[in-house]
Amino acid sequence: MSVIALVPARCGSKSIRLKNIKPFCGRPLIFWSLQALEKATEIDKVFVATDCAEIADVVTGFGFNKTKIYHRDASNAQDGSSTENLMLEFLEQADAVPEDLLLLVQATSPFTQASDFDSAVDQLRKSDDDSLLSCAKVKRFFWDVNGKPINYDNRNRPLRQQFEGSFIENGAFYLHSIGGVMRAKNRLGDKVTVYEMPEYSALELDEDDDWFIGEYFMRKYVLKHPPVPKIKLFLSDVDGVLTDAGMYYTENGDEIKKFSTYDGMGFHMIQAKGIKVGIITKEDRKLNQRRADKLKLDYSFHGIDDKLTVVKELCKKLAITLEEVAYIGDDVNDMELLSHVGFPACPYNATTEIRSLPGIMQLKRSGGQGAVRELAEYLLAYNLK
Repeated sequence: MSVIALVPARCGSKSIRLKNIKPFCGRPLIFWSLQALEKATEIDKVFVATDCAEIADVVTGFGFNKTKIYHRDASNAQDGSSTENLMLEFLEQADAVPEDLLLLVQATSPFTQASDFDSAVDQLRKSDDDSLLSCAKVKRFFWDVNGKPINYDNRNRPLRQQFEGSFIENGAFYLHSIGGVMRAKNRLGDKVTVYEMPEYSALELDEDDDWFIGEYFMRKYVLKHPPVPKIKLFLSDVDGVLTDAGMYYTENGDEIKKFSTYDGMGFHMIQAKGIKVGIITKEDRKLNQRRADKLKLDYSFHGIDDKLTVVKELCKKLAITLEEVAYIGDDVNDMELLSHVGFPACPYNATTEIRSLPGIMQLKRSGGQGAVRELAEYLLAYNLK
């Protein structure tokens, strides 16, 4: 009995544009669900159902072995389209048998881990029920519109530690046999079992405030080891990253710039771990070269228009891949390189185009104020131990 996962990811979103690939904890939102599905041993195939070329390109770029793109019909990708209609459309095209299980997974619930998917499949197979849904237990007192308590006796109010609470759908996933979905035309059957997840998983990412809270929950409860590739080359742009992007001129017309000593120490911290470091900049100024010389960087490239080609050649020389490169840039001339390296990052005050790149890590510090140092410390904490 195979398990096929279906992940809806349409272009449209009334609250947050292209929500499914908006950066969440340094990766596109949909990455987290797909990564968990990739690691889950019970999941055989994964299909991302999208009507959007941008989403398809991002998902394909992850390089996950199980994941394929399903191009959903436009009629089932509207604001009023039901997920059930999408499921039925997909199953008419899928190479599956009625006994196989269909796992409906929501990308807007990034807290689900591989162990959750595996445990849920095992739970349903061992039960007498025909379907399963994920829920979180919340210890809140609910009332109906008529002023009647729903889940407790208000005249005998229980202590919170003694209160069993109630289950709430967290929207993370639903599990039903393919034959059952086709018969019921619904993600759930008549006999449903509940798979319990932590209370924080009840948060769904639909509004900007949810995003802020969700990233806090993700870092606190899930990201024990953030998915950072093993970095062997650490590169930075200059203007707007190592500087504040300002150009200062003396009365005599001499150009001066202000560099942060914190960033200099960041380079040294990375070098101490045996990682090659360097700068690559479109500007061809002697003061940039002097800064690179003082820091004793391994590489410094100046007057470079095509940064990606230069870095590809350097990777070939070092016998490494672009996936093993971390790069921090701030403006449109950095976009191509940032789109290809394994770990892209930008200062807090980078341009909108750069901050919107899928998978980029937006740092808390601005250019010239220790952004490179912040990135160095992050990699040292989670990648270069």
